[in-house]
Amino acid sequence: MKIHEYQGKEIFRRYGLAVPRGIPAFSVDEAVRAAKSLPGPVWVVKAQIHAGGRGKGGGVKLARSLDEVRTLASQILGMQLVTHQTGAAGQNVRRLLIEDGADIRKELYVGMVVDRATQRVALMASSEGGMDIEEVAAKTPGKIHKVFVDPNAGLTDAQADDVARRIGIPEASLPQARAMLQGLYKVFDETDASLAEINPMILTGDGRVVALDAKLNFDGNALFRHPDIVAMRDLDEEDPAEIEASKFDLSYISLDGDIGCLVNGAGLAMATMDTIKLYGGEPANFLDVGGGATAEKVTEAFKIMLRNPNLKAILVNIFGGIMKCDTIAEGVVAASKAVGLAVPLVVRMKGTNEELGRRILAESGLPIITAANMAEAAEKVVAAAKGH
Repeated sequence: MKIHEYQGKEIFRRYGLAVPRGIPAFSVDEAVRAAKSLPGPVWVVKAQIHAGGRGKGGGVKLARSLDEVRTLASQILGMQLVTHQTGAAGQNVRRLLIEDGADIRKELYVGMVVDRATQRVALMASSEGGMDIEEVAAKTPGKIHKVFVDPNAGLTDAQADDVARRIGIPEASLPQARAMLQGLYKVFDETDASLAEINPMILTGDGRVVALDAKLNFDGNALFRHPDIVAMRDLDEEDPAEIEASKFDLSYISLDGDIGCLVNGAGLAMATMDTIKLYGGEPANFLDVGGGATAEKVTEAFKIMLRNPNLKAILVNIFGGIMKCDTIAEGVVAASKAVGLAVPLVVRMKGTNEELGRRILAESGLPIITAANMAEAAEKVVAAAKGH
C-alpha cells in the first residue's frame, strides 16, 4: 500500500523527523488559505499522486505571491500528470501540498528497503539527491552507499555518522543527520514499511538537515496492525480492477499484455506468465484465485479480466491440490456463460479430479481449447491471441 507525500510527512513528524511546514489542499481556495497560514514569502505547490518524477512532469512549482499560488494551484489541480512512473496515460491530480519554501544548499538521497540476500534492512544513501536513484545506480554506482542493519542493534550512531559523512554532511550537521537516519529506520521498522525514501533530503543554508520529500510503501500483509495507516489509503490512486479483485479475495495485478491469466497459486501464476512470454506472448495480468476458489470467484475473475480492452485471449492454468479441477471447470463454464465470453479460452488442468474436470469442459458445448501441459497451453493461447 502507498500513501501520499503529505501523509508520509505526517508520520515523519510523529517520529521527530524534520520536515517543512505544509498543509494539504483539495481545492484552489484551500490552497490559497493554506499559503496564507504559512509564513512565505515563497511557497511550493506540489501535486500529490502515487508516483515519482512529479517535478519533471510539471507537478511541483514555486510561488512567490498568493496570486501565484492560486494560479499554480489552478493549473496543477485536475491536470493529468505524466511522469516516468505513471506511464503515458498519466495520473489525475486530486490533491495538493502547499509547503514552505526551503533554502537548499545540497540535495541528498536516503532510502530503506528489505534486502533479501542478507535478510536485513538496507539503508541506501547518496550525495546525488533529487535524481532518479535508478539512474544514479546505473551511471555512478560508486555514489550509492549501503549499510545492512542488524535488527538487534538497530542503526547505530557509528553507522549513521559514517553514511552521513560519505554523502557530504559536514561535521556540524552530523547530529541532525544521525537523528534523521535513525528516525527513518524507526519509521520503517515500526510501521512495517516495505520502502521508506527521502528524495531529496536537504542540507539547508544554515546547516539543518530536512526531509524535503517522503515516500512510504507498506507491507499489505501487516496492515491489520496499522488501522491509522489503512485510513490513509487513497482508492483514486489505485487500479479499479485491483480494487474490485480485492473485494473477492483475488490477488490481481494489471499488466501491459493481451493474454489474461487465471491461475491458482502465486508461484504457478509467475511460471505461467514466464511461459507465455517464452512462447512470444505478453500476459495481461497476474491473477491468483487461491486455493478456495468458487464458481462465483471464478466468474468475478473473468469479469475483471474482460474489463481490459486489450484482452485477446485467456489462459486458465490449474494445479488441482486443495483446489479440485472439477470445481474450477464448473466455475470456468459458469463464468464463460455468465459473461458471454467472446475471446479464445485455453484451459490446462492437472491434479485432483482432473478427468472429471476435463469431462465438464468437453460436455459444456463451449469452444474451450484444452491443453495437456503448460508448454502446449502457452503455445495455443499465444496463437489464439494472434488470431491463428
